[in-house]
Amino acid sequence: MKHFFMRQMYQKGGKSMKKRVISVLLCAVMVGTMLAGCGGGSGSGGSDDGKAKSSGKAEDFDWKNYDGTTINVMFNEHNYSKAVISKIKEFEELTGIKVEYSSTPESNYFDKLNTSLSSRSGTPDVYMTGAYQVWEYASAGYMEPLEDYINDASKTAADYNYDDFISATVDPLKWDLVPGHAVGEGSQWALPMGWELNNLAYNKKVFEEKGITVPTTTDELLETAKSLNEFNGSGSYGIAVRGTREWATIHPGYMSLFATWGGKDFAIEDGKLVCQLDSKEAIEMTDYWVKLIKEAGAPQWSNYTWYEASSDLGAGKAAMLFDATSAGYFQNYEGASDQSGNIAWSTIPLPEGKTEADMKANVWIWSLAMNADSKNKDAAWYFIQYFTSPDYMLYAGTDGASPDTPRTSVMESDEYKAIVGKADNYLESIDVLSKNATIQFTPQPYFFECTTKWAEVLQDLVLTDKYSSTEDAMKQLKKDLDTIVSDLEVSE
Repeated sequence: MKHFFMRQMYQKGGKSMKKRVISVLLCAVMVGTMLAGCGGGSGSGGSDDGKAKSSGKAEDFDWKNYDGTTINVMFNEHNYSKAVISKIKEFEELTGIKVEYSSTPESNYFDKLNTSLSSRSGTPDVYMTGAYQVWEYASAGYMEPLEDYINDASKTAADYNYDDFISATVDPLKWDLVPGHAVGEGSQWALPMGWELNNLAYNKKVFEEKGITVPTTTDELLETAKSLNEFNGSGSYGIAVRGTREWATIHPGYMSLFATWGGKDFAIEDGKLVCQLDSKEAIEMTDYWVKLIKEAGAPQWSNYTWYEASSDLGAGKAAMLFDATSAGYFQNYEGASDQSGNIAWSTIPLPEGKTEADMKANVWIWSLAMNADSKNKDAAWYFIQYFTSPDYMLYAGTDGASPDTPRTSVMESDEYKAIVGKADNYLESIDVLSKNATIQFTPQPYFFECTTKWAEVLQDLVLTDKYSSTEDAMKQLKKDLDTIVSDLEVSE
């Protein structure tokens, strides 16, 4: 997955053009949202504080208001999207809105989506995205702000209950478009389908048979993982983590432990973003991660996405998995894999000197967003509204096999607890991790370029002798990332 279209656009005119384009984009987005707010049925605009100014009347809301409209939706192939697709016919019957959709494997989904959005054709009307993509897509003017739709009683059902969303799932989808500023302020650019924390999943049957206790520190994790090499014959190994040469390798287990260790990617200094990857914490944590992979990781680690890593846990090839909460869950429900029912969850192993208060989980949020160029914005909003509603979310979190619900009412329901709670310590680990769960990265529009470069360095440290040490590699990476973000001027 490559997200370099913003960078390519900026590079056309050199640094002065890049600064000018960022300024123009931000102005265009603000002007566009103000104009859209006056546009009646064509859509609603965002406001700087993320609060609606609408005065729509509840009696004007009707699920049939856009009967006969056709919308186009793009999905990444995932359990979350499968659950939505299974209910599209019901949505069409309720609303009279016809839905045309595509579902694309994650390996090339974002490339396809980038091409569609940059064409400015208005297709797709709705698309599935992650929280980090907001920093590029919203900055480029490819996302419609949603807060005025949410708060317009004539466009949103009375029982939608926005306040029911877990704050850690909706706040990271708000941003003020200022590079370096934290998420949680500004427009609501998307709404969550489901979220993923990152923790340690393990084969409890193997641990019981071998009399092994679950590691709670990083030292214990390394020793335990090493002791489990070939636990199930040749080719089996201690711990599965991602390893491909792309951004997705950095954001799950690695970034969660990185933040818990005390590492930061960037800081704002004198109005500029300055990379922090040469810090003591960043170097120590990366050195540890490299050892973990070399001494107890998959033989083909460099080809591993979440799918390969979680599949190895389910197949009995990996004894542990450090990745998204749901990655192991998808292997554990009845009939899902060879090891279904044998998987349990723990929290993030703590580095020496750290306590549970220091524990941080990085967050990934699969979301639904509206194309700012859509010609069918109100019908698109009906789709997003329906498939993020409490009733739908209860289905998705239970029968829809989408375990990490973004809604409090679902999380607290007996139906949800009865199904998801069967997974050993799954809900308990989420409860612990969610206390300090958020996006641990610094929001900025070159996120994907920076994290892909980061993953390249990680691969080089594991597979080659390119660098004399982890410290040498991270110092060079710091220089490279400083160069990438050098044109971004930010405020404290």
